[in-house]
Amino acid sequence: MRFESKPIDEHVEVPLADDGELDNLVERFTQRRARPKVSHSLGNDCYVVCVGDWSADYSRDAQLAEIVGLTKAQGDRVVGSETVYQRHIDPATVLSSGKAKAAADRAVGLGANMLIVDAELKPSQIRNLEDLAGIPVCDREGVILNVFLRHAKTQTARIQVEIAHLSYLKPLICGLGIDMDQQAGGIMGGRGPGETASELLARRMDKRLAELKKALVRVQGAGEAQRKGRNQCKRIALVGYTNAGKTSLMNNLASTELVAEDMPFVTLDTTVRCLTRHGGVVLLSDTVGFIRRMPKRLLASFETTLAELREANLIVPVVDVSDAEWEMHLATTHQMLSTLEAEAIPRFYVFTKADRLTALPADEVIRQIAQGHDYRLISNRDKDAVGELKETLIRCVRSDLKRAQVYVPYQASTALEIVYRSCRVMETQTEPNGLLFSLEAEPYVMDQIERVIAQLDQSEKWRAEQ
Repeated sequence: MRFESKPIDEHVEVPLADDGELDNLVERFTQRRARPKVSHSLGNDCYVVCVGDWSADYSRDAQLAEIVGLTKAQGDRVVGSETVYQRHIDPATVLSSGKAKAAADRAVGLGANMLIVDAELKPSQIRNLEDLAGIPVCDREGVILNVFLRHAKTQTARIQVEIAHLSYLKPLICGLGIDMDQQAGGIMGGRGPGETASELLARRMDKRLAELKKALVRVQGAGEAQRKGRNQCKRIALVGYTNAGKTSLMNNLASTELVAEDMPFVTLDTTVRCLTRHGGVVLLSDTVGFIRRMPKRLLASFETTLAELREANLIVPVVDVSDAEWEMHLATTHQMLSTLEAEAIPRFYVFTKADRLTALPADEVIRQIAQGHDYRLISNRDKDAVGELKETLIRCVRSDLKRAQVYVPYQASTALEIVYRSCRVMETQTEPNGLLFSLEAEPYVMDQIERVIAQLDQSEKWRAEQ
């Protein structure tokens, strides 16, 4: 029997992703199927279907509002949405064929050109849903990846997001050989142009992933060196659910002007700013927000970025109490901290946006939620409350400071510099040959001062003997 390959348009050279043509690379192998193209801004009119989970504590309206917000954050317009409950998840399509067809008909009737399902779908489930719906289908992970792609600004964030993105796309693209030429028979075997193109794309993606992972190691090495340089500084880390107001709080605490928008995942990089230098440097960091059912690929890519949480002296969970689901958001934050092995680090809870509430939560409720840790209920617009919070956080990370009286001779200029740079000077007395300080500082700072003065004494003794 003779096998012949059919010529197809896709049998062309595949551009490399690092040439900025990742969208073209994906489109070239998805144009024969109704596959959604992942890009920085899809620009589609989308119809959102939220698949209800009967065991979830998250309310129906909150689930639907969250996936609609994520869809808008990726640059799309939502023309309609609904919640579909499934008592039993269909292994082939998640949604039953009848419900999938009905949702697709409503989407087409409203002019949508994509169906978004709030669930993590397998590649086969996406293909089956597309066959039933007749329009492209995108799942929750794809939407979150699009949002991350849209907001990635720095080199580290772009590398991390592209690694997760390619890992997500690869199984989708590898399944496109259904309508391409298959491997022919014979002793030597043969490959049709369709299969050759698919394999070529897979190899190119593997090569790009290898390059990105090497680049990420280099970038993370530089970040690790920066973190080691901050080992002697006190560090405070802001964490919390996405769009909880962490960046706005950081702007008020550290007098910065970071971009803060009412949109999920605006902040992807860990941003570090100096909170105070008086009495020793205290650093404040703003980390990427959490979300329920965070895709594992993204969590793996951002593991090193989030590793800074484990090195913090104080973790500050930020909670938006004006959100009806704030308790669930805090539970998600606790779960993520447990995943990152940061449970043992001291915490200080900050409940923000209190000005949006007509009735504040009871102290007993918040005290129970805070699990015995200190907390504050504030509004970011209250400058006095933010100032008091800043002083409280600084005191918390300096609770182990050592107090002592230290005599520093005038000629010990290095010791004087350390005193004024890294110590909190509570009282100064002038002596004939030096200054007597009442200090509060880190134990290692006290040791530095003592070593400098001891070296000076040894030098003076040596000069006297000469």
